Amino acid sequence: MKRSPLAAAAAILAALFVIVTAGPALAHDTLKSSTPAKGATVKTLDEVKLEFSAGVRMPFVIVRGAGDAQHQRGEPQVDGSVVTQAVEGPLPDGAYTIAFRVVSSDGHPIEGEIPFTVKGAPSASATPSASASVSASASASASVPPATPEASQSAAASPPAAPAAQTASGEGTSFPVWLIIVVGALVGIGIGFLLSARKSKP
Repeated sequence: MKRSPLAAAAAILAALFVIVTAGPALAHDTLKSSTPAKGATVKTLDEVKLEFSAGVRMPFVIVRGAGDAQHQRGEPQVDGSVVTQAVEGPLPDGAYTIAFRVVSSDGHPIEGEIPFTVKGAPSASATPSASASVSASASASASVPPATPEASQSAAASPPAAPAAQTASGEGTSFPVWLIIVVGALVGIGIGFLLSARKSKP
């Protein structure tokens, strides 16, 4: 059975249409760009951004450093085709890797790794506890007023209170020696007079 040229042309066009329309359906979503980019060198990093060719869901992102230490903070956030992951910083100098896994719009999983380097990170400042102790010491020193020359002279000129009190009490309780002798003589004369009066009685 022979086919006409028109039927053959129609069959060819139909096959081409199926191939052209099936191409985009078979193509999976891919990672378009990342911040930081693959192999990039940065000084500081607050967050990681991954942009895909279409909307994604169920993202999983980690930021690995030396010794497989992880530096991500919280859960990744999805906004259409962009995934954002906060980073626990500041990151010290060294080599890092962003490992990600998402589910594309057609249900196909997408995963991969993006290496980058941190170089020239700012040095760590003094610890808050040390700064607080220094501030407390400075405040305590500032709260004590300096001694003025007038106050020093007044303190040197004023005599101590305790010796003065002792001297006053000593002067109040002492008696003159001559008064003790006179009293004793009078008592002796009185006793002698009484004895002589008793002997003179019959």
